[in-house]
Amino acid sequence: MIKKLIKNALLAILIVFTIAQFFGPVKNDGDLASIEGFLVDTNPPEDVKLILKNACFDCHSDHTRYPWYNNITPVNYWLADHIRHGKGDFNVSKWNDYSEKKKDHKLEELAEKVEGRHMPLPSYTWTHSDAKLTDAQIEAVTAWVQMARLKYAFVKDPE
Repeated sequence: MIKKLIKNALLAILIVFTIAQFFGPVKNDGDLASIEGFLVDTNPPEDVKLILKNACFDCHSDHTRYPWYNNITPVNYWLADHIRHGKGDFNVSKWNDYSEKKKDHKLEELAEKVEGRHMPLPSYTWTHSDAKLTDAQIEAVTAWVQMARLKYAFVKDPE
């Protein structure tokens, strides 16, 4: 009796899992060109651009490079949630919509998160080893942020 119950439960789970594969969240397939405003405005050197591309833009822009396992439900919902939260905190594709004060604050947060090794998330670097930052890369990002923030240092937002 217990064996039959377990078998039926496993069969039901398999059926639900199979049906779920036909559904998924909306993909973050925006235009890669949306990042250009951020790059032009902050002018990162080439090494930092590469770091940002490999460690930041997938979750913090309107364009995500999806791994193969994004085709598996419920993993795709988990990834979509990460991207939604990432873009909610900081979205380089919306950079031109930010005020000067907010741009300065976002850059400050970026440096703090990277320097404190809170970003990129460990769950991201598990599958994206090129996003795991070395001490030298962290130094390069924070040095670039310091230079980029000079542009906003004396800007006062209209009250």
